[in-house]
Amino acid sequence: MAKVLINDGIHPTGLKKLQDAGFEVSTDKIEQADLMAELPNYDAICVRSATKVRQELIDNCPNLKVVGRGGVGLDNIDVDYARSKNIHVVNTPAASSRSVAELVFAHLFSVSRSLYQANRQMPEDGDNNFKGLKKAYSKGFELEGKTLGVIGFGRIGQQTGRLALGVGMDVVASDPYVETATIDMGRFGEVNIQTSSMDQLLAESDVITLHIPFTGAPVLGKEEFAKMKDGVVLINAARGGTVDEDALLEALDNGKVAAAGLDVFINEPNPRQDLLQHPRVSLSPHIGASTNEAQEKIGIELADQLIDLLK
Repeated sequence: MAKVLINDGIHPTGLKKLQDAGFEVSTDKIEQADLMAELPNYDAICVRSATKVRQELIDNCPNLKVVGRGGVGLDNIDVDYARSKNIHVVNTPAASSRSVAELVFAHLFSVSRSLYQANRQMPEDGDNNFKGLKKAYSKGFELEGKTLGVIGFGRIGQQTGRLALGVGMDVVASDPYVETATIDMGRFGEVNIQTSSMDQLLAESDVITLHIPFTGAPVLGKEEFAKMKDGVVLINAARGGTVDEDALLEALDNGKVAAAGLDVFINEPNPRQDLLQHPRVSLSPHIGASTNEAQEKIGIELADQLIDLLK
């Protein structure tokens, strides 16, 4: 009987699938410092972003056959090294696409109508300055006719593009691994989008959103901000580090970036205060995949892969 450690939680539907398959499943959290002693007792481990599976831990676990990541990014796992030891590394790239895309638009709708600012200010000043606030926040913009630039046009990027098309936006995308993508718009048919160069995307976009992994260096830095339209909106629900936060703050302060929506940060779980307190930044605490529907999909997709590999 295979033994599976679920170290960062799993939806009850996924847990039941693993148990019904006959696996011995533990959901008791083992702290990172104690994994070296405990993980050799298991055939598989399932993690989210909190638990790290590095080379030293892998070397200490000769029975380990599968590392499952509930989510998309694999930056907390030494993937190549694990696979060199014949350990399967799997994730759930399809499960959270819709939830991340909808969060992008939650931030985008919020900044387009200054909702994040109004929500901060009305409880403090709304009773005696209602008309003043109304005037201050009456300069929003509509999304229809604007151009959304999508950096990274995989599953999440394409789902974000689908929502953009649905609200009447134009979509440009940049991805070195995707030349053309077909977006299914349901009863409205299909839309084919051919990817463009990064420079073209930066020059044409009114809104830019990122859907890429962090590979060790920012994709958007001072040079890239200089190529953007004045007053661009930036949304990042991908990974902390994909945007140079110093360059972003400078662009916010000089007006190059009109507003930003951030779900991810470089120093999580302790983001820098000047970003958190900036008056033109809409904030969320890395919740892109945190919907009930996405969590269930992640649990099911992860359980199905473990069952296939361990049986």
